[in-house]
Amino acid sequence: MTVTIYGIRNCDTMKKARSWLEAHDVAYAFHDYKASGIDRAHLEAWIDEAGLDTVLNRAGTTFRKLPDAERENLTLEKAIALMLDQPSMIKRPVLETKGKLLVGFKPEIYAGAFER
Repeated sequence: MTVTIYGIRNCDTMKKARSWLEAHDVAYAFHDYKASGIDRAHLEAWIDEAGLDTVLNRAGTTFRKLPDAERENLTLEKAIALMLDQPSMIKRPVLETKGKLLVGFKPEIYAGAFER
């Protein structure tokens, strides 16, 4: 089973998610989208499956620091451009496994996804 977790190395939620995966012997690949970036195809696929409101981290500092003009009238195209330019605006972690997409970290949801 291929598991890829996307996020930012030093994010506290990422640390919790990676610790959970390790504690449950789930092998995974880690993609740091702050260091390695993220491509448009991934963002579009995630938004198609989970929705823009789930993928875009409006509560994060990076988004909140945007000028009002950039946050107002946010279209899908504008949101994708912002996330491509500043990947820390993507909610984390994003985990792809077994044809599933999990956005954010909740131990009970991870447990359900990895039941054997």
